[in-house]
Amino acid sequence: MARRPSVHYVCQSCGAVFPKWAGRCESCGAWNSIVEEAVEPAAGGGAAPRRGRGAKVAFVSLSGTAEPPPRIGTRMAELDRVLGGGLVPASVVLVGGDPGIGKSTLLLQAACALAATGRRVKYISGEEAVDQIRLRARRLGLDAPGLEIAAAINVTDIAGTLESEADVALVVIDSIQTMWLESVESAPGTVSQVRATAFELIRLAKQRGFSLILVGHVTKEGALAGPRVLEHMVDAVMYFEGDRGHQFRILRAAKNRFGATDEIGVFAMTDQGLVEVPNPSALFLAERRGHIAGSAVFAGIEGTRPVLLEVQALLSPKSGDSAPRRAVVGWDPSRLNMLLAVLEARCGLKLHGMDVHLNIAGGLRVLEPAADLAVAAALVSAATGKPTHAGAVYFGEIGLSGEIRQVAQVDARLKEARKLGFDAAFLPRRIARGNTRLVAPDGLHLNEIGHLGDLVALFGGADGEET
Repeated sequence: MARRPSVHYVCQSCGAVFPKWAGRCESCGAWNSIVEEAVEPAAGGGAAPRRGRGAKVAFVSLSGTAEPPPRIGTRMAELDRVLGGGLVPASVVLVGGDPGIGKSTLLLQAACALAATGRRVKYISGEEAVDQIRLRARRLGLDAPGLEIAAAINVTDIAGTLESEADVALVVIDSIQTMWLESVESAPGTVSQVRATAFELIRLAKQRGFSLILVGHVTKEGALAGPRVLEHMVDAVMYFEGDRGHQFRILRAAKNRFGATDEIGVFAMTDQGLVEVPNPSALFLAERRGHIAGSAVFAGIEGTRPVLLEVQALLSPKSGDSAPRRAVVGWDPSRLNMLLAVLEARCGLKLHGMDVHLNIAGGLRVLEPAADLAVAAALVSAATGKPTHAGAVYFGEIGLSGEIRQVAQVDARLKEARKLGFDAAFLPRRIARGNTRLVAPDGLHLNEIGHLGDLVALFGGADGEET
């Protein structure tokens, strides 16, 4: 008699397994995320495998003679930049992002561009019908007769079809949450289905040698939905970010076994789809107005690319007896609280009774600590009512004692600032290291700052702030 499958309870947010149902996951803290799932009995009655019966594992030297396979360029420079130079054969990439941010549009454009080179590309959608994909491609002006599309969710059928195909370069699965495996008794999108279907597709990609791109949904917190083990199974994890109120979209790598994880690709959403932005600094600053209090330009680095962004700060007296508000868009709120504390404790600015609003214009999220000095300049400018120098950029990390610390890739930041017409830069005071010497580009004046108090003094000191 066949054994009935037992059940267990799995959190759909983090993949934790529990013996009984609970309203709150003890692992990740999510509410109402635990779902009952069936557990199939092990083959052979569940007997433990005997020891000593396994085949011998062959070990080889680390220094092999075979050359690595060449990367496959997607003909989209921004996508290739984030991938590390293009797609690696037999690699698996997981792309996540908010609904409607443009994941399917980006991958359809990349698939069409690669198919136009004569390579075999297959686009499999579990969310759209074939006619819907054709309609979207027609709206975007895409024309790639060599692209093969299909609407399917049964992974067994998909795997059987792909095993009989030869010379396939790329397979796109949109999305992994819609895939379904008959042997797993749970609904598509559950942790068990996502884990099992992803494993089957990844195994097939490694065996057949084609590149595989999986589209993944994200939770309301912005993390990839499904088990965390899925991110460990793939070779690269990328997030497609952006605010629907802005035209810019940012493709950022969170994991990449074949490239750097600090590169970004910048795209602009238009009525013709996603357009690559080779020089994002010029577009991020296109609508900037100079001589406005509370505005400063940050010279940042995203991967190997220098990016100039406008930091905007607005201060207003708090209303009533409520705690002052701290509203932040595009930056770390805890770091803003730290800077406000340093400005009060080390520089004498009275900001505890003010509501603080901080915005990184353009929709890009800044992660590096080098933005501290630009944020501080915007805050001091807003507090004193005095504009920053319209032709100046700021970068530097600020410590708790108010010191301005060194940051990396100073030369690239300065060159980008000068290329866009800036004539001054405020940066950390240089420390002599051997015979190295920083040479400023022609026409760019360097203002070295050792302490945050020196920056406040440029705006008239603590006596000039608004109260």
